[in-house]
Amino acid sequence: MFGGVGVYANGLFFALIDDDVLYLKGDEDLRPEFEAAGSQIFDPFGDGRTLNYWTAPAEALDDPEVLLEWSRKSLEVAAKKASKKR
Repeated sequence: MFGGVGVYANGLFFALIDDDVLYLKGDEDLRPEFEAAGSQIFDPFGDGRTLNYWTAPAEALDDPEVLLEWSRKSLEVAAKKASKKR
């Protein structure tokens, strides 16, 4: 799809790595938190057609506990989306 790496937990796709950047799955509820943390939305082709994945906040890359917290939020988004598909 994008030439990156997909990250799964419990069978759910909740993050990806593209060009050595970690992106976490988001939704409209989580968007304000990503924006407040200075994260950027994933624009795989640089043409404005974005996907709802956000750069991991800088503080999360320096602190495993913070990364775990953000990862759990993204995993919740993935679980919510998967339950709507069923």
